[in-house]
Amino acid sequence: MLTVASIAEFLEHFAPPRLAEEWDNVGLLVGNAARPVERMMTCLTLTPDSVGEAVAERVDLVVTHHPLPFRPLRRVTSDSPEGRLLLDLIEARIAVYSPHTAFDSTGRGINQRLAEGLGLDAIEPLVPGVDDPAIGTGRCGKLAKSLKLTELAKRTGRFVSIETVQVVGDPDRAIQKVAVGCGSAGELFAVARDLHCDCFVTGEARFHSCLEAEAIGIALILAGHFASERFALEGLAELLAVQFPSATVWASRRERNPLRSIETNCPS
Repeated sequence: MLTVASIAEFLEHFAPPRLAEEWDNVGLLVGNAARPVERMMTCLTLTPDSVGEAVAERVDLVVTHHPLPFRPLRRVTSDSPEGRLLLDLIEARIAVYSPHTAFDSTGRGINQRLAEGLGLDAIEPLVPGVDDPAIGTGRCGKLAKSLKLTELAKRTGRFVSIETVQVVGDPDRAIQKVAVGCGSAGELFAVARDLHCDCFVTGEARFHSCLEAEAIGIALILAGHFASERFALEGLAELLAVQFPSATVWASRRERNPLRSIETNCPS
């Protein structure tokens, strides 16, 4: 019988919790490890949409990238959005597992897949792990031949399936050595600079981080937090379906990027 515990054991091997950042909350966060699993869903974040889908579809286990709960809770009540989501999951007897930053950093994790998807060679961690220098935080590598920043931005958008990306830097700048950090990885800009990277591809960055990148001479490609990570949760669902063929597995169909673009028709 397939159980929550057996899936958690696989995920802990695939994305070892020791790779997670110290501030993170990873592993089995909600549920009874002994309960059987027939239906499993992955998602980037637990929201009213994704939780509603899990409840309606009678899911036994949700594998969510972003943890819930993330920070310690004094109480779990319907007075807070977090509490309402957790109560819905608990009442439906749905377990929750989060690999989060361990999934970012592992050998077949989000940053590795993003680097490969951009066509980088000689891929290495930006910050190597202590136990294994082949895994760690972020990734960097080289393009087989240099591309203009505009061309790499378009390649990034195609890989993560979005129509627009934001860039910092000269659109015609030649890019060859590239660093990647999914989600929000502004703390890695200085590392990328020290490794002489031409460009840093990430999800989002604060305004002052963009100014900092411009000042230290690194181009940025910002694909959006959602897009820079969601593609990997679809891949994780495929992996889990192969690993556990007795279970029905899918990536959330209701999950969506909360950000929308609106044409203002403002004259330039």
